[in-house]
Amino acid sequence: MIDYQSLRFDYKRHADQDAAAPAHHPVVIVGAGPVGLTLAIDLALRQVPVVLLDNDNTLSSGSRAICFAKRTLEVFDRLGCGDRMVDKGVSWNVGKVFFHDEQVYSFDLLPEPGHERPAFINLQQYYVEGYLVERVAALPLIDLRWNHKVTGIEQGDDGAVLTVETPEGEYRLRAGYVAACDGSRSNTRQMLGLEAKGRIFRDRFLIADITMDAHLPTERRFWFDPSFHPGQSVLLHKQADGMWRVDFQLGWDADPAEERKPENITPRVRALLDSIGFEGVQFQIGWASVYTFACQRMEHFRHGRVLFAGDSAHGVSPFGARGANSGVQDADNLAWKLAAVVQGQAPGALLDSYAIEREFAADENIRNSTRATDFITPKSDVSRLFRDAVLELTRRHAFARTLVNSGRLSVATVLRDSPLNTPDADGFAGTMVPGAAAADAPVARADGGTGWLLRECHVERFTALVFGRGEAAERSLQALKECDLPLHVVRVEDATPDGELATRRYDAQPGTVYLLRPDQHVCARWRSPTPTLIRAAVDRALAKA
Repeated sequence: MIDYQSLRFDYKRHADQDAAAPAHHPVVIVGAGPVGLTLAIDLALRQVPVVLLDNDNTLSSGSRAICFAKRTLEVFDRLGCGDRMVDKGVSWNVGKVFFHDEQVYSFDLLPEPGHERPAFINLQQYYVEGYLVERVAALPLIDLRWNHKVTGIEQGDDGAVLTVETPEGEYRLRAGYVAACDGSRSNTRQMLGLEAKGRIFRDRFLIADITMDAHLPTERRFWFDPSFHPGQSVLLHKQADGMWRVDFQLGWDADPAEERKPENITPRVRALLDSIGFEGVQFQIGWASVYTFACQRMEHFRHGRVLFAGDSAHGVSPFGARGANSGVQDADNLAWKLAAVVQGQAPGALLDSYAIEREFAADENIRNSTRATDFITPKSDVSRLFRDAVLELTRRHAFARTLVNSGRLSVATVLRDSPLNTPDADGFAGTMVPGAAAADAPVARADGGTGWLLRECHVERFTALVFGRGEAAERSLQALKECDLPLHVVRVEDATPDGELATRRYDAQPGTVYLLRPDQHVCARWRSPTPTLIRAAVDRALAKA
């Protein structure tokens, strides 16, 4: 088995370093973390050559981001590495909330059947990065350069020139577009004189990865004010390889250096295990870290030819698993738009919609993350009194459970007000509004087998879902043919129970058509489309209208 934490990637001299003038590349990505790797793979699958620069030669140290949401897994499926992550990760849907030492309620994040992916998997970040790096190695259009640190950037109307530092000296690169995916301390952001603004939380948390031979249900456990850690909160998650993540709230006055010491972590973990019936279980401490956090973002994610994604653009608290998931979804949003612009299929204005949509998503994530943090860490006696009263009520009253916030967990943002959406002209019920990420469902495949709706969507192109059979469906198919666009058409028939589930989720009738963007967000839908309506919707989704 590969030890991804100990991997070291070789620095290699590139021909660009010997060029008389800066070599030109259509897209340069700065930062080979989960976001930069995702973006690079997505662009390569759309036939866009990519240079990916990283200032280091290792993967993530410690488990770090571990909770990867259903929507993120669907993105990884499209990129060709979702199966591997789900097979390795620990799948879960159920969470339990405790007040003191008593469970007050539980929740199921995926209560309905008919989804290929679980609500979440828990998988250490170094595995995610390792699998993405191996996927990158299989794609010749990606040039991944380790130990190539960007130290300067100069923008012009037609691109940017980067200064890159290597073990053998500096060289310069010319990029049509630069994607800054270089993390919360983004060097790119600093070089452009930009900043992220927001709220810094005065609290400290200890993360400890422990391995132990204990069998607990695969679920998220969150304690408010337990007897084994009074006055604070604790979170327990299972990861791959028999490893467990424990988060202990410490308070602002805690000494980070002291709290990271094994002799101080051990009694905290021992008290937790003893309280849940594992008195004799032995454990080992792996990686540990003490952190503070901020909820903040850049004012604008696009600055000319430079686009910011992931932690370089926005940051949230860890409650709700919104950091890595929102970053991967940034890349998912940006890749198809960048490819369309680079390949001349759309105007540069399409990239403005990346900023509009993902700034909106960042605000939603920050809002949810801030509310969770305020509930978990009350800042006044009155706030704590309210919080504890709510938790007491949850034992007996369902309404109070809607007020409990141990982290509203990550889901895809509905881009309702996106300029790329075509407003409905027909009446529809349900959640699959323009701007929503398409819901998965089982479907009958052309070969007679059963597959999954999102797997049937095209990796690169717009997809049209055509529901039902009969004359209405045939008219819609003819309209799609006559619009003379390279759309990928998926038939969704309701003659089987599987098809009926998809039909219900999309509130479809025979002949209903949903138009999905390349990132699988709905951009238009009709009961009975015409070629003119379809062409206009595609133009609008490409910012041509």
